[in-house]
Amino acid sequence: MQTLLVGATGLLGPTICERLLADGHRVRAVVRPTADAAKRDALAALGVELVEGDLKDPDSMTRACTGAQAVVSTASATLSRQAGDSIEAVDRDGQLGLVEAARRAHVEHFVFVSFRENPQIQFPLTVAKRRVEQALMSSGMAYTILQASYFMEVWLTPALGFDVAHGTARIYGDGTRPISWVSFRDVAKVAAAAVTERAARNQVVELGGPQALSPREVVRMFEAAGAGEIATESVPEAALQAQKAAAPDSLQQSFAGLMLQYAAGDVIDPSTSSRLFPFQRTSVRDYITAQLATTR
Repeated sequence: MQTLLVGATGLLGPTICERLLADGHRVRAVVRPTADAAKRDALAALGVELVEGDLKDPDSMTRACTGAQAVVSTASATLSRQAGDSIEAVDRDGQLGLVEAARRAHVEHFVFVSFRENPQIQFPLTVAKRRVEQALMSSGMAYTILQASYFMEVWLTPALGFDVAHGTARIYGDGTRPISWVSFRDVAKVAAAAVTERAARNQVVELGGPQALSPREVVRMFEAAGAGEIATESVPEAALQAQKAAAPDSLQQSFAGLMLQYAAGDVIDPSTSSRLFPFQRTSVRDYITAQLATTR
C-alpha cells in the first residue's frame, strides 16, 4: 500500500514512518524545502520517498496525494513552525486543503491525528481541528480520527516548566484533576496501525495512557521514585484566562487554551482504543523511570 505521511519531520512522524515501513507499506513523506537536513536524510535512509511540498501550497498537496491509497496527517503549527505558519494557515486551511486533495485523488483512507476537546474551553486550535474532522466525515473517504490526550514527553518536561532535574514543576490550575497522559510514541504506533485496521475505519478514537493521574500525583510519583523534593509552582486558572484573552495571536491563544484544558483535567476510557489496538501502553511510571535514568 502506498501511504502518504504529512508531518514526517515532526514529533510523531519518524516513528510512524518506521512502523509503516516495518508493516510493508511504501511510504511517501511530504517535506518542506526548509526542513532540517538531518531529518530529511534520516527519512531517506529508512527508505521513505521524499516529496517536497507544504500544507500552505494546495498544488503540492495534490501532487503528493496522487497515487496514494492512504494518508496520515500529523502536521501542526504548534510544535514545529516556520515563517508564514499559523493555526489558520496550517491546522485549519492547510489540513482542509489536504482533505480535499486526498478526496480528489481517490485516497481510500485518511488517518488524522487530532486532540481531545473540552466543549467549555474553545480556542483557535480546537476550532481548526473540529473543522477538519467534520470535513473528513463528509468527504466520502474512510477516516480514522485519533483524539489524543496530553503527551507526557511534552507537558512533563522543562519546555513547559516541569523541570524535575532542577527540582521544580510548573502546574496549570490547582493540579488536582486527572489527565490520561499518553506517550507520543504510542500515538504514533496507533496512527500507523490505523491505516490497515478496518475496525477503526469511520471511527473517532480517543487515545490516553493506561492510568489517569493528576499533575500533583505525577510530582509525588517522581519524588517517590528518587527524584528528590520537587517545588511546585501553580498557575491559577484566572491567570490562564487572562493570558488567553490578552494573547496577541491565535497560536498564543491556543497555548493558553491548552493549559486551561489541562487545568480542567482530561480523563479517557482506554477500553475502545485498547480493543482496536491491543498493545501495552507506556505508563507514567514507565516515563518517570526512563527520565530519571537519563539524569543520573
